[in-house]
Amino acid sequence: MKRTIHTDDAPEAVGAYSQATTDGDVLFTAGQLPMTADGELLDDASVADQTRRCLENVEAILEAEDASMADVLKMTIFLNDIDDFEEFNEAYGEFFDEEPPARSALEVGEVPKGAALEVEAIATLE
Repeated sequence: MKRTIHTDDAPEAVGAYSQATTDGDVLFTAGQLPMTADGELLDDASVADQTRRCLENVEAILEAEDASMADVLKMTIFLNDIDDFEEFNEAYGEFFDEEPPARSALEVGEVPKGAALEVEAIATLE
C-alpha cells in the first residue's frame, strides 16, 4: 500500500508532490533541490555545497523512515551544466564510502529555481 513520507528536516514540497513515497519495501524521493529545511534556496552556493545540501535532504527523508544512505539503491542526478560533474562528484563521494548506489548523472536544459542540480533517490527499507 502506498504511503507518503514527510519530515520537517527537509524542505516542504513546493508543488503537487510528496517529499517521498513508499510501499513499505522501497522508498522513492522526489527530486531534492539545494534548499534548507526552512526553504532557503542555496542557488548562489558552489556546486559542491549545493550537492551536499541536496544529499543532506535525501538523508533527512531516509532517516524519517529509519533508513540511511547505505540503503540507497539508485540515484539520479540532474545537472544544469555537465561541466560541473567533477565538482559534484567529489562532494557526492563524501556521502558514499563503500558500496555506492547505482547512479545516473545527466545534463538537463534547466534545473528548477536556477539551482545547479537536483537529485532523487530510490532506497530499500528492508
